[in-house]
Amino acid sequence: MRRARWAMVAALAVVLALVAGCGVTPTGVRAAGQAPGGVAPGPTLYFVDSDRHLQPQVRPTEQLGTIAEALSLLLAGPPADADLHSEIWGVGTVQVTVTMAPGVIRLMAPLASTDVTAFGIEQIVCTALGVDVQRGGARSTKVQIVFTQPTPESDTLRTCPLISPAG
Repeated sequence: MRRARWAMVAALAVVLALVAGCGVTPTGVRAAGQAPGGVAPGPTLYFVDSDRHLQPQVRPTEQLGTIAEALSLLLAGPPADADLHSEIWGVGTVQVTVTMAPGVIRLMAPLASTDVTAFGIEQIVCTALGVDVQRGGARSTKVQIVFTQPTPESDTLRTCPLISPAG
């Protein structure tokens, strides 16, 4: 009798455990902040080659870093041994302020529109969008560059021709 009672208690405990579950209740999707920035050999910067095409170049910093950090590296120019050049002039190492809005990366650049060519603008846009995509952002995100002396170019939302939504 004792053995039967013990078996019944054990069976009841198993049934209760199955009915009660493991105590974990489902929750909705929760925001977790930005994706990790350290799992990359470095940010991809975009420079111009001798055929006037944008070329990606990974800057080996041992971490992806932020959009602002990547843009500082871009504005410092390509390495001396690279067969690439920048079409952003006379700025050296400066800090670009980055703000994010839904679907838009807004860059406050300490540049006048005369400091860059159309390729220079694409260098900035592709570098910013490239880092954002590497961090888990959408390829369809647009980039807006606001120059020190605002021009019609400051109002334009841009994409990178090398980072397409379909690509």
